[in-house]
Amino acid sequence: MRLDVVTIFPEYLEPLNVSLVGKARAAGTLDVHVHDLRAWAHDRHSTVDDTPYGGGPGMVMKTGPWGEALDQVLADGYEAGAGRPALVVPTPSGRPFTQALAVDLSRAPWLIFTPARYEGIDSRVTAEYATRLPVHEVSIGDYVLAGGEAAVLVVTEAVARLLPGVLGNAQSHADDSFAPGPMADLLEGPVYTKPPRWRGHGVPEVLLSGHHGKVARWRRDEALRRTAALRPDLIARADPAAFDRRDREMLSILGWQPGPDGRFGPSPDAVEE
Repeated sequence: MRLDVVTIFPEYLEPLNVSLVGKARAAGTLDVHVHDLRAWAHDRHSTVDDTPYGGGPGMVMKTGPWGEALDQVLADGYEAGAGRPALVVPTPSGRPFTQALAVDLSRAPWLIFTPARYEGIDSRVTAEYATRLPVHEVSIGDYVLAGGEAAVLVVTEAVARLLPGVLGNAQSHADDSFAPGPMADLLEGPVYTKPPRWRGHGVPEVLLSGHHGKVARWRRDEALRRTAALRPDLIARADPAAFDRRDREMLSILGWQPGPDGRFGPSPDAVEE
């Protein structure tokens, strides 16, 4: 996969050289190119922003530098045979970034990131490139950062670990919270390693039993327990078909019951308590 990032703070992307992403770069799984937007600003101050039309606070990033930068990045990538690109625009007003979207992006051969600063990029830039390639406006949470570079790091890490060969154990991401499959839309439960006892805290006996079926059931129950406590919205919107008989028993113990449409919600008695 090829990644291009256009930013006014290239140094912010240094973490792309460490950990799993750095190893993927070193192995050639990820071909990362970081570009300084100011290289396409032609005045003596390398200006990339201006006041907004209609008035208001803050500054807006200009069309000129972004257009020239993206045209050059696309030309270079096409010349290198990178495949069909997709544009990823980090913005608080974008679609929530989820594991499902990370999976979708991991299937693309080439991602181009446009982390903005100030009040964002002139909207005509996104509109222009949406006529040429897929554009994903994504938000990593309901809050506002000083710029989009942190979001680039988040998205890149989530996507890169899904690429073949990046994780030492290919099964690792299959058991993640939010991963597609039997644990879809549930948080991952607690995990343990050696020693079996630490500062008076032991390991659940079932994990020492060697009984794979019981271990799998315990993990599923703990995932249901944690999700009900921390992210009840995930259970409330889940497809009822995702829950087997044992899941339903556990949900009942946790104070949940199916409604008229089959979806689960907290029982009235649990709400009153």
